[in-house]
Amino acid sequence: MSRPFLLLFSFTLFSLFITTLSLGTSSTWRVPKDIIEQTCEICANQSIILSYGLCSSSLPVVPVSHSANLEGLALVAMELALENVSSSVATIEMLLDSTSVGSFALGALRDCLELYSDAAWTIVNSVGVFLSGNYDVTRMWMSSVMETASTCQQGFTERGEVSPLTQENYNLFQLCGIALCIIHLATPTQLLN
Repeated sequence: MSRPFLLLFSFTLFSLFITTLSLGTSSTWRVPKDIIEQTCEICANQSIILSYGLCSSSLPVVPVSHSANLEGLALVAMELALENVSSSVATIEMLLDSTSVGSFALGALRDCLELYSDAAWTIVNSVGVFLSGNYDVTRMWMSSVMETASTCQQGFTERGEVSPLTQENYNLFQLCGIALCIIHLATPTQLLN
């Protein structure tokens, strides 16, 4: 399947599912008007590694996030992670075509390309698993995508190279962490507490 078709297909699926989730709340939790701010605050307070600023500035970019419930916000975070992965793959491919990249960096870039390509499929599959209600598997798969960012970054460090993907890796790590936090909050047992 071609990359543009995959992105269009993924975006269409996300849009359909987010719209469905935002129209009806599948849980008994009432959706406050400031769900994005409240959710980002909770997630940042629960973890020293999650950025409130990145969360509160990223989620609102998807217009439906303002009327979404927790499940919808989790899908928004996964959509943003997928967009980050797709953009990062394009950046990596551009860098691989560059003549200014050294041989050690080329090896790290090739590794990152493979990691990010696998991450795209993992995110797409995570959405389906999430929508089926299997939050545990979704968390496991999104954690593996989060690890992609760390592994890619570490590949440059181990070779003594400065990573040209530091910002991309940071954003993916954060977006996956935000998605994981929201999935945890949306888990039915969490709603009763």
